[in-house]
Amino acid sequence: METPHQNHINKADFHDVYEPAEDSFLMIDALEKDIDYLKAKKPIFCLEVGSGSGIVITAFSMAFPGTFCLSTDINVKACIMSKSTACYNKALHDSINMNLADSFTNNKLDVIIFNPPYVVTDSIECGQKDITASWAGGKNGREVTDKLLDMIPKKLADNGVFYLLLIEENIPKEVCEIMSSFGFNYECIIKRLVRNERQMVIKFFR
Repeated sequence: METPHQNHINKADFHDVYEPAEDSFLMIDALEKDIDYLKAKKPIFCLEVGSGSGIVITAFSMAFPGTFCLSTDINVKACIMSKSTACYNKALHDSINMNLADSFTNNKLDVIIFNPPYVVTDSIECGQKDITASWAGGKNGREVTDKLLDMIPKKLADNGVFYLLLIEENIPKEVCEIMSSFGFNYECIIKRLVRNERQMVIKFFR
């Protein structure tokens, strides 16, 4: 998978939108590692929740030009940047200012991607609509993630797949147990130690 160019973005714009970092590139690497599995599924609809600058969903769109790609972000400036990243890279993708995946039709999404706000913070920091939303994860760094987990069985197609980035502090074992209770299998696609963070991307599928 090709990493999208972001030469169109001024450095100052990242004051308001999460700048791609090691976690962003780990997600792209995970999708690339799983690309044969994804191609075999021939996905029609792909959604990235919390797209930030749009680098991940644009990379997916470039690799799967036949897939209708959408992204959401609670930060409207992130939605604008995601759309501009897609346009700059000549990728087909649209961005919607929305909390998580609230308004999507049930059981229609073939692929869902989520690099959540995973930093352990006070709960009061969660739920903002500015750049804080890109990193503040509340208790165990999981408060936002757990809300999306409850949506996945309703939003994901029966043959769909969900990619989730976590760190050790998020207690990945608990996340896998939650998803197992919903009837999902799981597989860790990739792990990486980044400074003091053990990052991983886990794939959930029925």
